[in-house]
Amino acid sequence: MQALKKAVDDAGGVAAVALACGKSRRAIYKWLSSGCLPRTDYTGETKYAEKIAALAKAKGKPFKAQCLLAQVAPAKTVA
Repeated sequence: MQALKKAVDDAGGVAAVALACGKSRRAIYKWLSSGCLPRTDYTGETKYAEKIAALAKAKGKPFKAQCLLAQVAPAKTVA
């Protein structure tokens, strides 16, 4: 199972993650489709991984936000 999908499911699903992150459900589905979080989460501008991890922890399925970021980091392309 894709790491981001599992994290979202563990956090309570798309609706719960969208609400916690202040994003639309469509935005979360785009994350799932791409298999990674927005660039801003990797640059420290946003903390979506931490919000997802906090929701999952509250549901009894904890994981570390840094582990999620490492697992779903976008692939680097060589120019």
